[in-house]
Amino acid sequence: MFNYIIKRIVALIPIIIGVSIIVFLLIHLIPGDPAQTMLGERATEETVQRLREQMGLNDPLYAQFGRFFKNLLRGDLGRSITSNNPVAVEISQRFPATLELSIFAIVFAVLVGVPAGILAATKQNSWFDNLSMLVALIGVSMPIFWLGLMFIWLFAVTLGWFPPSSRMSVGVVFEPITNLYLLDSIIQLNYLAFIDALRHLVLPGIALGTIPMAIIARMTRSSMLEVLKQDYIRTAYAKGLVKRVVVYKHALKNAMVPIITVVGLQFGVLLGGAVLTETIFSWPGLGKYLVDAIYARDFPVVQGGILFFAIVFVLVNLVVDLSYATIDPRIQYN
Repeated sequence: MFNYIIKRIVALIPIIIGVSIIVFLLIHLIPGDPAQTMLGERATEETVQRLREQMGLNDPLYAQFGRFFKNLLRGDLGRSITSNNPVAVEISQRFPATLELSIFAIVFAVLVGVPAGILAATKQNSWFDNLSMLVALIGVSMPIFWLGLMFIWLFAVTLGWFPPSSRMSVGVVFEPITNLYLLDSIIQLNYLAFIDALRHLVLPGIALGTIPMAIIARMTRSSMLEVLKQDYIRTAYAKGLVKRVVVYKHALKNAMVPIITVVGLQFGVLLGGAVLTETIFSWPGLGKYLVDAIYARDFPVVQGGILFFAIVFVLVNLVVDLSYATIDPRIQYN
């Protein structure tokens, strides 16, 4: 397994190079001048050209990319054009918010989707099966920006059950440690901060987790139906085992590989695709940060952020692949 891990890590190198080239070229196709954006519309042409020269924007694209990639090899993602802060520092400050939101969303998706898929498979063609698959189809088709706005209108504005935006209410005494608010509040034994942070997570977390929940439910049902038709399941019933033991101890365990694959892929997608959710709910995560950077023509932030998401996605897939051997002992890595 160690050799397999090394090979997968080495495979990151061409992925990083390829993603960096594509992102760099696409970013420079965006209309607009970063120097003009920084100085404002009233800046003189001479001032703009001087700043462009200082930032190296007048250099050929290959020279700009070479400088970016050289810094990347040293772990330097550059400096933000708008704030002049290191991009790596700003990513480290905002990624915990995205990570916390994504974890909440995937936990919600698994806790709802897996049981729904199991029940739908064990009650095939029943009213519950048809209803759950209809709900899953609606969940996959639901635009997340519309669902998020409906959540805000119904549960925040109309009913007032949950806050509509941000991560924590003004006035709550709380000192972040890791910037994972739920974890930090538990470490500090701050009950009020934990409840407040959890209430802020509910609406964006459920909105973000709706599509993965539907996909996981459908995959669980499909995988369970395939396993339940196997001979060893009929043998287990013939031995007199109760249905609960057969379903959860024998069938579910053998159906977990495709389910784990979908969960891992969806978690990677959530980490990189929470842009709409963070924008709608004013969630101060990395997705919203990248949107703001695109509007500001902040090339280093966009390049560094997308490259960071690509690396995270590949690492999540590696963890998922390694988990297969734990779930199914028949799988070996040579």
